[in-house]
This record gives sequence, C-alpha cells and structure tokens, in this order.
Amino acid sequence: MGKNKKNRKGILYSTNPDFEYEYENQEKDTLLSSKQMLQVCIDKHRAGKIVVIIKDFEGTTDDLKKLGKLLKTKCGVGGSVKNGEILIQGNVRDKVMEILEEEGFNYKRVGG
Repeated sequence: MGKNKKNRKGILYSTNPDFEYEYENQEKDTLLSSKQMLQVCIDKHRAGKIVVIIKDFEGTTDDLKKLGKLLKTKCGVGGSVKNGEILIQGNVRDKVMEILEEEGFNYKRVGG
C-alpha cells in the first residue's frame, strides 16, 4: 500500500521470518457499535461556550467523521472532529446519548 521505510517505527532489524513492520499513522479497524465504549463529556470552551465531547472511539478516521456528522445533523448543531474526538456545540449531551443509544453504541456519561 505504498508504505515506505521512513514511516516504520519501533524496530530496525528482525531475524523473525514472520515479523511485520508497524507503520506510523496506521489506523485500526472500526469496532462494531455494540463493542464500543464511548465517553460523553461536557465542557466549557472558548468564551464560555458549552460543547459535548465524545471520546474513546476505536476505529478509522472516516468512521469517526461519519458518526460526528450523524450527531451534528440529528442535533441540528455545529461541531467538529479533532484528535480522535467529536466536539458537538451546545448543551445537547442528553440528546447525543439518546442518538448513541439508538445507533447501538455503549457509552458512559462523564462529569457533571
């Protein structure tokens, strides 16, 4: 898949014939929604604006972005996907948790 030596990490040489290199930026396959355990937090960001943060998604960036888009659309608000987290604008944590439940995700409410 066009992997080059510069992206290899961890080991320089191995005598193990079954050894496979690990590459940086290698994404894990997305777990089924029923196997996920997401954390749903609420936080104040710039200028005191409230955002809901969804953490601990295990999967590809594309699948994370799809979930972020679904949440933003169903809540009718803006947001973004950054650093493996979904940020949803506004105090809509209860609605986000309802949507996650409808989609079959396991989640844990974190914080106040």
